Amino acid sequence: MTTYIVVVDDEPDVEGMFRQHFRRDLRSGRFVMEFAMSAPSALERVKAIPDPSLILILSDINMPGMSGLEMLPKVKADRPNVPVIMITAYGDEATRKKAADLGAAGLLTKPIEFDLLRAEIDQRLQRPL
Repeated sequence: MTTYIVVVDDEPDVEGMFRQHFRRDLRSGRFVMEFAMSAPSALERVKAIPDPSLILILSDINMPGMSGLEMLPKVKADRPNVPVIMITAYGDEATRKKAADLGAAGLLTKPIEFDLLRAEIDQRLQRPL
């Protein structure tokens, strides 16, 4: 079974950065990363991936149109068992609390510490589906 991670960010360079950091995992087929440049696009992709192969959603908070925080309850309504980690340049306590209150499993600040993210992904891959 293919395992998916969805990354949501409106910045075009994010996909290349993630593909570079996880190139061995992606090449080996350990998991697949799907990329969406907007919250509406991400919601469509999330709906298209079959249960239980979607293990994690990573979403930027500040995006034009629908923000990551506005998308979060919609994702949790459709896929309550899929953890969502928010990504932001502003990791202040108010943002952290709002994300947690809306159901986020965590919050990473930019620049992303990919070692921490890798540990989170490794932990999710070890859990039984």
